[in-house]
Amino acid sequence: MGSVGRPEVELSSPPPPPPPPAAAGAGSADAGQEKPAQNGGPATGAAPAMGEEGTEYRGLPGGAGAGAAPAPSPASLSIVPLIFIIFYEVSGGPFGIEDSVGAAGPLLAIAGFLALPVIWSVPEALITAELGTMFPENSGYVVWVASALGPYWGFQQGWMKWLSGVIDNALYPVLFLDYLKSGVPALGGGAPRTGAVLGLTALLTLLNYRGLTVVGWAAISLGVFSLLPFLVMGFISIPKLRPARWLEVDLHNVDWNLYLNTLFWNLNYWDSISTLSGEIRNPAKTLPKALFYAVIFVVVGYLYPLLTGTGAVPLDREQWTDGYFADIAKLLGGAWLMWWMQAAAAMSNMGMFVAEMSSDSYQLLGMAERGMLPAFFATRSRYGTPLVGILFSASGVLLLSTMSFQEIVAAENFLYCFGMLLEFLSFVLLRVRRPDAPRPYRVPLGTAGCVAMLVPATALIVAVLALSTLKVALVSLGAVAVGLVLQPVLKFVEKKRWLRFSVNSDLPGIDVNHQPAAPDEPLIV
Repeated sequence: MGSVGRPEVELSSPPPPPPPPAAAGAGSADAGQEKPAQNGGPATGAAPAMGEEGTEYRGLPGGAGAGAAPAPSPASLSIVPLIFIIFYEVSGGPFGIEDSVGAAGPLLAIAGFLALPVIWSVPEALITAELGTMFPENSGYVVWVASALGPYWGFQQGWMKWLSGVIDNALYPVLFLDYLKSGVPALGGGAPRTGAVLGLTALLTLLNYRGLTVVGWAAISLGVFSLLPFLVMGFISIPKLRPARWLEVDLHNVDWNLYLNTLFWNLNYWDSISTLSGEIRNPAKTLPKALFYAVIFVVVGYLYPLLTGTGAVPLDREQWTDGYFADIAKLLGGAWLMWWMQAAAAMSNMGMFVAEMSSDSYQLLGMAERGMLPAFFATRSRYGTPLVGILFSASGVLLLSTMSFQEIVAAENFLYCFGMLLEFLSFVLLRVRRPDAPRPYRVPLGTAGCVAMLVPATALIVAVLALSTLKVALVSLGAVAVGLVLQPVLKFVEKKRWLRFSVNSDLPGIDVNHQPAAPDEPLIV
């Protein structure tokens, strides 16, 4: 709700004409310079520095002078490439779900991939559809949190989600090599494995550099190629299917930590597409439709191979680890199907890598356009891609690629959970404070219904956090602490003008009320 004495501001209001360019060398607005009001608010003095507490967080005129964020490239993503990019950001196919069977057996694995989409995937996709169309810009979930809780927590959201995304991306070279090492044992370790990681990262980083149109159509091609062997394996398995095998369970022998982390990792990251919202053609209609089709695509893409593998092959839980689908393919169809499966796994991991890197790098660009990061993060290549963001994300992947599969999953899940709690809170607060704000897509529930929808998802977050090992918890909390310190450090750097910060004047203002509630209104902290 608007503060007392201030008219309600529409989020879709067009920004005013930008003021004259700031003097060269100024990071933010010069002190004492009068600025015109944005979005109907009163005129103010100097704009607050990045992260400064105040009653509003809004886009500030960046000007056309040196250091202003460059204009975004024309939106390039249509619905079909967008569906496949979402598919790769969330899933990429069933590669990596094998540990769920090893941890808990067929029945719980199948039940998990039926129940968790309802508990987690659908609510997260609905929130992404509403807030992603409400704020169609590349800062994505960062601006959602900043609009509800202020710029400090918006930065923390950006730090945790970017770090969890980079950690997640470090999985894909690991999975890629795990699937190939049975055919090429030299890739199991040492110099050949290191060289393969470096080469793969460089190749896929170049693909991201070439633009989202290339990434989108590459995702379509890789997706079709990666799923075809599972379709063939399913048909071959029909004579050998034994439905009774799907019901096997041993509740006394369940690794709940591995089970929940595997399910959670394979069914989250629906919000990652929000950091590409500024690149989507007609996001108000395209984004919700793409999320709807992607949810169906992902769930079927998990259940079909899981039913095939557990129903056609006698259970040996010790064998169900990442890469086991290739062994099942060999048992059912022969060596040719195994090789096809391994090639499909490699292609799938390439698709997941480029999709995740796109989201991570555009997030950094979006944060720079909101003045949360130095302006050089908003630099675009001649292909319109975030050059500095891509390089930073690739460097993080290389630093983390030596970790094991289980360690990477647990660490990124821990950080991701903290970010999702901020997202859930921001979603509810925006519903309460700004009920009349334009929402091109609106979750068809009232505020109470939205809270009820998020209760099971929040309980899942608590369970994932509670089951984390002490090592993972300490490392992850240390990473969170870095973000708590990093934001004030960047604020200090901005005030000293050691680096240039600017805000893209094309972005709409974001009205945030931090004033005490009126006596007849509920108090929102």
